Amino acid sequence: TDAYGHGAPAVARARVAAGCSSVAVLTLAEAGELRDAGSAPPLLALGGVHDAEEADEAVARGVAVALHGGAPLALLAEAAARRGRRADVQVEVDTGMRRMGVLAEEAPELLQRVQEEPRLRLEGVYTHLACAEDPDPGFSRAQLRSFAEVLAAARARGVRPGLVHVANSAALLAPPDPGSGEPATDAVRPGLLLYGASPAAHLVAPLRPVMTLRTRVAALRRVAAGDCVGYGATFRVTRPGLVATLPVGYGDGVPWSAANRGSALLRGRRVPFAGRVSMDFVTLDAGDGPVELGDEVVLFGEASGGARLPVEEAAAAAGTLAYELLVRVGRRVPRVVVGD
Repeated sequence: TDAYGHGAPAVARARVAAGCSSVAVLTLAEAGELRDAGSAPPLLALGGVHDAEEADEAVARGVAVALHGGAPLALLAEAAARRGRRADVQVEVDTGMRRMGVLAEEAPELLQRVQEEPRLRLEGVYTHLACAEDPDPGFSRAQLRSFAEVLAAARARGVRPGLVHVANSAALLAPPDPGSGEPATDAVRPGLLLYGASPAAHLVAPLRPVMTLRTRVAALRRVAAGDCVGYGATFRVTRPGLVATLPVGYGDGVPWSAANRGSALLRGRRVPFAGRVSMDFVTLDAGDGPVELGDEVVLFGEASGGARLPVEEAAAAAGTLAYELLVRVGRRVPRVVVGD
């Protein structure tokens, strides 16, 4: 979603400059945003198309679409005929995730139908691993064997699968598994990894996060022992000190569940949340300081002095995932692109 909350057009430009040969998005609307921003690389809409209007838009904008079954075949072929061109498709095979994709046992026939349809071009075939971040490779091995069988059966029908891809971020970081039975692939689909975050604590890599969520101290007040802070009076002050108010809240993507559990970097030092996260504000227990109005505060990412609060830690404190923290940063938070 919007390049994991980072801003899709800027991220697409950076990826292409770094050598990525194509960009995957979920919806045609996201693909259209990139095209309107002047992004010209090959695009793949992983969500597919659902009606004649979407099929026509995909063909008109030159966006490849994922097929999760045979229903959209006629829509895409008709749209391609009207436009006088071919429609590019990639077929997702469901090898065990049970979310999207054509069932493995039905995939060879569908792949053959795509190849035999003159108005369609089979650009690729892929599957999605459900447990790539699991230290036990058993489930992934079963999926990979199923996918290899689909490809073999399709090739026996004369199908040329085009790009074959499996690996997501976790699969790219996981140690090699010689017993996996993974078929030969020629593309990968990293997601979270591209933004400098790890999909699992045990999958370690020298990553530098791309996004920093920062704000400034908007208000300061001195509190006495026994004072309560915020909605519901859930935080009670145990010693005299300062409470710093930040002009961000759950309306901007700071999780409500981080109440009394989260922390932030204030002048590079960790300070805890004090009380509930409200829609527009977060309060911090700043102790004896030092702190002044306008001081930089980092909710996750890297502070100006180099201190870091990894998004994975901020997510764990809120009982959620780094993925969710990145994508939930609200629209009213300005995105400032550095080094685009």
